[in-house]
Amino acid sequence: MTIGNIDIGEKPLLLAPMEDVTDPSFRIICKEFGAAMVYTEFVSSDGLVHDSKKSFEKFRTLEEEAPVGIQIYGNLPEAMVDSARLAERAAQLVGGHGADIIDINFGCPVKKIAGRGAGSGMMKYPDKMVEITKAVVDAVKLPVTVKTRLGWDEDSKIIVELAERLQDAGIAALTIHGRTRAQMYTGEADWTLIGQVKNNPRMQIPIIGNGDINSGPKAAEAFDRYGVDGIMIGRATFGHPWIFREIRHYLDTGEELPPMSVRERVALALRHLDRSLALKGDKVGILEMRRHLSCYFKGLPDFKETRLKLVTLTDPEELKSTIRSIADRWGDEAPDTKGLWGL
Repeated sequence: MTIGNIDIGEKPLLLAPMEDVTDPSFRIICKEFGAAMVYTEFVSSDGLVHDSKKSFEKFRTLEEEAPVGIQIYGNLPEAMVDSARLAERAAQLVGGHGADIIDINFGCPVKKIAGRGAGSGMMKYPDKMVEITKAVVDAVKLPVTVKTRLGWDEDSKIIVELAERLQDAGIAALTIHGRTRAQMYTGEADWTLIGQVKNNPRMQIPIIGNGDINSGPKAAEAFDRYGVDGIMIGRATFGHPWIFREIRHYLDTGEELPPMSVRERVALALRHLDRSLALKGDKVGILEMRRHLSCYFKGLPDFKETRLKLVTLTDPEELKSTIRSIADRWGDEAPDTKGLWGL
């Protein structure tokens, strides 16, 4: 599968962009486990236009994560064009690797974004969605992709026609989450319309499916039954970044890998923490690791007291000592976390 001139291999697995989750340290971990492509947290076009330091910090990517997409969102064509041009210059502005593609977020369902017409709120305004997409495509030299949903609600699933229009606007690939905005993350993802888009003879660009993929068998079914070119994985990576290795192994061999042991998870958590501390300093590095640390050990019995320490300790060495103690107590156990978080 190629996006523009970027070859990411056959049946690639991509890490979804997620706010407060897909920072550089997590992206690199997922890349090491086999993610073919990763994406930044989504960046507000309004924040960039108003020179928000936090927004520009999200532009920073590293060579180890390439190829990487910078995702932007907003509802004003001019601001989206300006932010796309800034994203294209990310390496010059903040250092690091920069962007290999620009991705437009038309899929985020949270109220503070969709409620003001950005993210999946744009599903109510398909003409404006296409206008913004074409303006961004025309403004930058990098490949532009879009991530979106089936529609606003059950009565307005417009994705089949919309996909054609977005392709005509010049995008290089399209990712579809198999829910409407009204569904948020409830119910099961509907892959049938994703399959209809992929099997539409007018569609020539890669179609990437997203939603509820948390195992090798589910990924294999999505590829075989719906014919998608790639699969994007989001919430199933929480506390489980090695899911990319598990799914790739199943796709290649038809066999499932055994669950990762607690001792292995401890080693991974420590490595992830060290990356976060090195990139963000002790205070921010620890704060932003808390979500990940509690998830790494989901499924362990009698873990409440230890989990509380993982999300409250502020000293790096105390935190590392607590993580190491998990291996001493549960080291050779291998709880299966598949499906325990977010699905």
